[in-house]
Amino acid sequence: MTEMETLNGPKPSFSTVNEWLRGLNGDDIPPQVMTTAKLLVLDLLGVLAAAHKLDAGRIARDHAVRHWAAGADAPHARLAFDARAASLPGAAFAMATQLDNLDAHDGWQPSKGHAGAALLPALMALAEDAEELPGREALVLMIAGYEISYRAAAALHATVPDYHTSGAWNALGCVAMGARLRGVSNGVFRHALGIAEYHAPRSQMMREIANPTMLHDGTGFGAPVGLYALLVAEDGFTGAPAATFEFDDAAEHWSDLGQNWLTCQQYVKPYPICRWAHAPIDAALGLRVAHNIDPQDIVSIEVHTFKYSADLSASVPDTSPKAQYSLAWPVACAFARGGVGVDEVMPETFGDPELIRLTNLVTPYVDAALEADYPARRQASVRVILRDGRCFDSGVVEASGGPDPQPTEAEIVTKFRRFAGSVLGADQVAELEKMVMELDSFGADFKALVDLVCHMKVDA
Repeated sequence: MTEMETLNGPKPSFSTVNEWLRGLNGDDIPPQVMTTAKLLVLDLLGVLAAAHKLDAGRIARDHAVRHWAAGADAPHARLAFDARAASLPGAAFAMATQLDNLDAHDGWQPSKGHAGAALLPALMALAEDAEELPGREALVLMIAGYEISYRAAAALHATVPDYHTSGAWNALGCVAMGARLRGVSNGVFRHALGIAEYHAPRSQMMREIANPTMLHDGTGFGAPVGLYALLVAEDGFTGAPAATFEFDDAAEHWSDLGQNWLTCQQYVKPYPICRWAHAPIDAALGLRVAHNIDPQDIVSIEVHTFKYSADLSASVPDTSPKAQYSLAWPVACAFARGGVGVDEVMPETFGDPELIRLTNLVTPYVDAALEADYPARRQASVRVILRDGRCFDSGVVEASGGPDPQPTEAEIVTKFRRFAGSVLGADQVAELEKMVMELDSFGADFKALVDLVCHMKVDA
């Protein structure tokens, strides 16, 4: 448990973060890190587009326009693939909620969560109030957000007993991006971090997983809390120091900032499903291909995995959140359909008789060795029995998509095209891809990208 401290001034760890953030230069960042950030932006935009047709996204957009509108003299930001406007925190809320509710974005395994789903919506909102935002600087801001968010996550997990959602710590990455972009003073930045950490949703992840809803991973409130904290600190509001930055038991997590690039240690989800179910999906897909399995011949499916994975739902879903926080459903989809995509987490699929039958055949087991390897590794094995008595075992499989090996550029681009193409026309997908892939070029304009995204019409 975090031990309370009374601070008379900033701790060295805050000064380390502040100086690093202010001095960060795209020319000094390793090219691989810049390229990774660009690909992550592409991936996030593809997921954000595909998520537009979810009820959670529609509700969040309508709510933000109606209830989080900007005041007469306040800056506003438009919503992605919508063009209606809200306040900066309101736009961040709408876009982060939409993105968070299609569980297909990036993550860092030790954090047990996701940063990009908050960072990109926050940056898109912030860009609307910036006079200019070159593409390379936008990538620098995303990198800063990733590096700070994930270290805050590590500090939080190490110092508190409960497992909190990503919104508890990705809000701090949003503050950091905004502080650099808006050029706030050191004092305002420090207060904003304290405000964001205090008000960010320290919500219980396992309560949501046991009862899946549109709350998802808390990111829908991580992003707006980060922007609200920065804006209210600019107005003079004060906040107690952020414990994950400045308290002694968290200081060690900041020692390698600028040396160890966590941005390049993330996975990119190939499926819109909780990461804990990805190794079982991969194992099922491998068995299906290797043994030419006809799903109608299956009579039993065993999944051996780590505890969090085994605790995911084993029932037939009736909502998209329940499908995304399921183990049995995506494994059934993998065997029956040879893949798990956006369609498989949409309500139109939930009545499929063969998917229902296969879902009810899945039995999860906790494997002690795989549990011991978590969270560093997400692994599973699947054993399937057919009507003729044949039995096939996948052996231990590690979840695809990274971090080791990292997904290739071709894999990320292919995924983007698949997700974005589920709601956008081919010309729109190509135009969006081209603009993102040029972000690291001199002369690229992130504000122009935001404008393009806001004006694109989706087929929802």
